[in-house]
Amino acid sequence: MSDFSLFDKIKPINADTPLGRTEPLVTATEHFVFGHPIKPPFAAHLQQAIFALGCFWGAERKMWQQQGVYSSAVGYIAGDAINPSYKEVCSGFSGHTEAVLVIFDPALISYGQLLKVFWESHDPTQGMRQGADIGSQYRSGLYTLNDAQQIEAQASLISYQQSLADEGVVDKITTQVIAAGEFYYAEEYHQQYLAKNPDGYCGLKGTGVSCAI
Repeated sequence: MSDFSLFDKIKPINADTPLGRTEPLVTATEHFVFGHPIKPPFAAHLQQAIFALGCFWGAERKMWQQQGVYSSAVGYIAGDAINPSYKEVCSGFSGHTEAVLVIFDPALISYGQLLKVFWESHDPTQGMRQGADIGSQYRSGLYTLNDAQQIEAQASLISYQQSLADEGVVDKITTQVIAAGEFYYAEEYHQQYLAKNPDGYCGLKGTGVSCAI
């Protein structure tokens, strides 16, 4: 099980100033790199997975670069507000984290292989931050879409914790591993941001410890 006591420190939404909105944010419909749709319905042979590993700009690029990934999108998950904006998520009051939706062909890349990319691409021990990016929106998370993903995600956490320990890392993984709630698509300018802005910010950095998957 993941150790996520730091999650309790997220500030709740102030009932006097509710966040979110009834209508979804305006966003893209096609992937800027692939030209494929970023919203369902998707072809029956494709599967989906959701990962949170810090600032979603670099996280999404890391995922779309993997062979077998058909499409991807960035958004917000695991909070309380409906259809939150980027500003609201960054306030910490919505409770969401920045996440990446990955649509992939399991004949070309497995969920386990995507988990390997996830663990090796960030530091999952940092709680409510990722490097210099500080806040609940940068927390690490695996948001599973079925029982099989939940089992595999939990097993990968245990395995990677052991890999860290074997390399002398004493910090515990703080990654949140829970069934996915609603994934809210982020604003259009965030989608595939680093393809549109190749010199844009990317704070993604792993621990240097290999994942055994």
